[in-house]
Amino acid sequence: MKLAYFVALPTITGYTLCATLHVSPRTDTLPGEGTVAEPFGNLQYAIGHATDGDVLQVAPGQYVAAPAPLLEDLCGNCLEHRTSVQATRGFLIEGKALRIQGSGAEKTVLVTGAGYGVLFLNSRGSVIEDVAITGGVRDGDGNATDAAIVAKFSTVAIHHCHIRDNTSFIDSVIVGIGGVMGRENSELWIQDCQITNNSWDGVALYRGATAVITDCVIDSGRGAGIGITWDASANCLRNRISNYWKGLGSFGTSTVVARNNAVFDNLGWGIIATGESHLVAENNVVTRNGNCGMAIWSDESSGRIVNNIVTGNGHRKEWVCPCVGLWSTGRAEKWRIDFNDIWANAKGEFQGPLPLARMPGALSVDPQVTDSLDFHLAPSSPCIDKGDSALTDPDGSRSDMGIFGGPQARR
Repeated sequence: MKLAYFVALPTITGYTLCATLHVSPRTDTLPGEGTVAEPFGNLQYAIGHATDGDVLQVAPGQYVAAPAPLLEDLCGNCLEHRTSVQATRGFLIEGKALRIQGSGAEKTVLVTGAGYGVLFLNSRGSVIEDVAITGGVRDGDGNATDAAIVAKFSTVAIHHCHIRDNTSFIDSVIVGIGGVMGRENSELWIQDCQITNNSWDGVALYRGATAVITDCVIDSGRGAGIGITWDASANCLRNRISNYWKGLGSFGTSTVVARNNAVFDNLGWGIIATGESHLVAENNVVTRNGNCGMAIWSDESSGRIVNNIVTGNGHRKEWVCPCVGLWSTGRAEKWRIDFNDIWANAKGEFQGPLPLARMPGALSVDPQVTDSLDFHLAPSSPCIDKGDSALTDPDGSRSDMGIFGGPQARR
């Protein structure tokens, strides 16, 4: 019997019985039964034998996928959506919702050996948590949206995962392996994850995907830390994005809310809006990026930039934008730019059609952060209680500027 025990979950019509199945590295060659005494020894075998709603309790150990070819008839990031793509996949969850529960990201390690490391396909309601995902291998097709986790037509919660060391890339392809890629009509919740040392974007969304990305460390990779494009949308809250080519961007016709993020030490821009995208950037700290801190790179983009601290940007030779705090080629009537502290950027604080002096509530002073990585404000900081009066801090006072101000700050 494969079932360890049953859990009754409510449904619209009544109750359904869901099982908790156990997976653990085995010392023999038997497949196992999924019980505590006789766990499954192979994770993909366990996924294949699980039914909709089951929980896979994955013990400490290393689980190595057997990569398989994957031929797609849709391309996530091509001009023509109906483009064939040749890729590979590692672990596959298809046509059902599963909860893959590891024993901690330092203990349960999934080694994928593929371009699409863990692929969720037509999987509505899945969860993957407390695992590390590593060892991806870049596909030769440059149109493949390779990542440790790829979701297509799926709804997936990704919690407490360490997505790391997927470093493979091919020079002729340029792009590498990202952390999480949300594709067609997928909905993602990415919470409290470490996405580090991968060879492409940390998180990227394409083709109608939506995501809530909160409290993640996204560090050390190529591409962008967070890139939202096509008609995708995202809420990006309280993330730390550093050591990428570029920080956080809205592209195409996407909609992005970026609040309380620290975007620092990236090679090019920190936060950018381009295309016809709509960007709300509030209470971010954008500092020490190689070129501009923030950029409006399109006259069709729109949004608001409020309560941000933008300082110390522009220490590298100009590459993707001028070495200023805020660079704009946009139309002033499409943007609200208020209550920001823009200070000590290499080639000036602002370049564009709207002078800094005409921005309500603007400061250009030392924000007095107490630590170069923590970004708390000193008690004497001029940015305390100097944000937009329409936004309040969690204690109800007028908002501070920076990541510890505004309604979604964590204290």
